Amino acid sequence: MKIAQIAPLIESVPPRFYGGTERIVSYLTEELVRQGHEVTLFASGDSQTAARLEPCCPQALRLNPSVRDPIPYYMSMLDKVHRSADQFDVLHFHIDQFHFPIFNKINFAALTTLHGRQDLPDLHYLYRSFPGMDLASISNAQRLPIADANFAGTVYHGLPAGLLKPTTGNGKRGYLAFLGRVSPEKRVDRAIEIALASGMAIKIAAKVDRVDAAYFKSLEPLIKQPGVEFIGEIDEVAKEEFLGQASALLFPIDWPEPFGLVMIEAMACGTPVLAFDNGSVREVIDEGITGSIVTSVEEAIAMLPSVLALDRKQVRQQFDKRFVASRMASDYVEIYKALIARKAGMGTNVLRPKSFSSTHHEPHLNSPIIESAKVGVPTR
Repeated sequence: MKIAQIAPLIESVPPRFYGGTERIVSYLTEELVRQGHEVTLFASGDSQTAARLEPCCPQALRLNPSVRDPIPYYMSMLDKVHRSADQFDVLHFHIDQFHFPIFNKINFAALTTLHGRQDLPDLHYLYRSFPGMDLASISNAQRLPIADANFAGTVYHGLPAGLLKPTTGNGKRGYLAFLGRVSPEKRVDRAIEIALASGMAIKIAAKVDRVDAAYFKSLEPLIKQPGVEFIGEIDEVAKEEFLGQASALLFPIDWPEPFGLVMIEAMACGTPVLAFDNGSVREVIDEGITGSIVTSVEEAIAMLPSVLALDRKQVRQQFDKRFVASRMASDYVEIYKALIARKAGMGTNVLRPKSFSSTHHEPHLNSPIIESAKVGVPTR
């Protein structure tokens, strides 16, 4: 199969540091190549891939100090994709909705994976305006605010099985980990409170975006407390040791998390997760196996000892069962095949992805997901 992967240009693929979407695009692209598909990656010129790279800007836009406006680069990339679209069996977009007006009515199999939050009211108008664009969600919970949108399937993220080695020994570990971004919705303040109330040190490896600089400044009194260590942004190499040597990952989010890649990164290291019940969390964590789900700081403090006692070998085994890149790629290939068949005029149904097989991963009783959803027909 000839597949085009269209990635964001803000970070390289894979990113040097923080960048969840670009990381997933990389894992998916490399696994599709490994499975024998002919893949072209549209991304920044400093990306690294076994696929054919179509550079759409010299380097990641975030790392180029001369870039003030990313839109011209995206417009140029979309023109390049449009001009070469007939060379591919399927186009897979990971760039939000920039491409909708260009690819809305052309006869190509095109899939858009939604990587961000979908609870913003303006999005209802957007998806109603472009009802023919086939979408993939990264969790069932992500769909809930836009249940009438044109979903072709849900595919959970996956990591290469050998990317992060598990630390499964029973040796005593001395800290809790927080990994990601410092922003109001990620609630690092909650993580610090939980750790200090539990008498444990906490290490914070997090990126601070310019927009969150004032918020980070307001946290300085918390971060300067004894037992709190702010490391800053770390790369993929440092992540294995950071997560693997942690007693648990704290994920005290206060927003509708679409997936939460850091949770499965921790699981790959054998590290259990203590998370707040928002967004996709109930779909990712298997209660009492890979972690626990709570609704308050007080409950988190009370549950932490049981999380620390979880079997790290079982945490890793559950990761291998549910969240490897080979499963993610195979699920996407099934959707690609269905879209291609429909575009060829054959008509088909999209099979429910394998990641739906465990009923206890449904997010809410009123989930819009059904066992089989016809491609091109909104799932309700």
